[in-house]
Amino acid sequence: MFPRSRKGRVLVGVVVGAIVLAGAAIAFYLKARNPSDVSNSNVAFVRTSAPKPNVAQADANFAWPFYGYDAARTHNFPMAQPLRPTHKVRWSLRSNVLIEFNPVAGGDSLFLLKNNAAFYAIRRSTGVVYWKTLLGNLAASSPAYVDGVAYCTILVGVKGSDRGKVVALNPAKKKILWTRNLPSRSESSPLVRNGIVYFGSEDGTVYALKAKTGKQIWTYQAGGAVKGGLAYANGKLFFGDYGGHVHGIDANTGKSIWSSGGGGALGLGDGQFYGTAAVAFGRVYIGNTNSSIYSFSTANGALGWRQGTGGYVYSSAAVADVAQLGPTVFIGSYDGRLYALNAQSGSVRWSINAGGQISGGIQIIGDLVLFSSLANRTTAVGIRTGRTIWSVPKGQFNPAITDGKLLFVSSITSLFAYETSASAGTSSATSK
Repeated sequence: MFPRSRKGRVLVGVVVGAIVLAGAAIAFYLKARNPSDVSNSNVAFVRTSAPKPNVAQADANFAWPFYGYDAARTHNFPMAQPLRPTHKVRWSLRSNVLIEFNPVAGGDSLFLLKNNAAFYAIRRSTGVVYWKTLLGNLAASSPAYVDGVAYCTILVGVKGSDRGKVVALNPAKKKILWTRNLPSRSESSPLVRNGIVYFGSEDGTVYALKAKTGKQIWTYQAGGAVKGGLAYANGKLFFGDYGGHVHGIDANTGKSIWSSGGGGALGLGDGQFYGTAAVAFGRVYIGNTNSSIYSFSTANGALGWRQGTGGYVYSSAAVADVAQLGPTVFIGSYDGRLYALNAQSGSVRWSINAGGQISGGIQIIGDLVLFSSLANRTTAVGIRTGRTIWSVPKGQFNPAITDGKLLFVSSITSLFAYETSASAGTSSATSK
């Protein structure tokens, strides 16, 4: 019961008023942190021809060079024939060290960087490790592999330090070609184009280095940590930062072309851009910790659309022009759902319960969409329907890559090569 004195009534009024103001402030903050959905039909959208489908390749010419498969980080590996994984394991590479990111592939090999910064060169068909070397103390990225050279970014070079580095290796010769120490940590999966290595770092610096020597060509300073990899399209690089902005910069000079924020009130809704951007249809697609997924114009950074989810979006998007569905973006959320969104408008085509929070990237392989959840499961669903086709109780982060015959699934601490409808059931092997 409220006190009856004037002083008491004044005190109660002050307390009630403070509660009301606090409630209003909280409501405003939550609204800012979870901005409303937006779709701007006047922002350019360019529907291009579909990439050439891949056929099953087990020869020395195969390449999956980057995290996200291609330089635009579309996470789209088109297949000439549908790929259907079985539950038969051809080989496995087992350990007790965290594997957060997928390997990449080149020639007859896979190249894997574990979270303890150990680099592995592995024969794709057998799982035999023919070279491994420790590059530092901590890593959280995929290598890049171009023209016989692997490039790795390292979060912590020496235990206890806050400095990372980037390393170039020749796996065939089992040789480190060069190392460049960095003033801050880096978990940005590197990209290589036209003899230049591109990546970001935690102090907001984006680097362009000569691939042959590691010599610095230019740097660009973002307004926050650049965690994700850089995506490339038409001479430009695209990425988000922890300051809540997405950038488009010139790949040759490092000069800014545009920088756009997430659009929250007073900047509170901008959140942090962690995932690697995907570029397609003249748009940049990227998720944000404010629970939203964004599409920006590659030309000028204009906001094409913003679509909200029920949780953080750390996941990196996969993008494709899907037959009988149209241009579609696939991305996961910490709300435990996988979303298929209209790439032009942002409207939801379908969404499914993923069985757990999705932290890692999404991967399209042919007519399948693959994802891993923090419930320790990797699932492949139909690209048009979201209906489950295949699932295994392995994996938490980035799900899988393929050479068109085997499906390489990253578990929490191990790598598994699953046979598919395109692979022959030959002898299996286990490596440790």
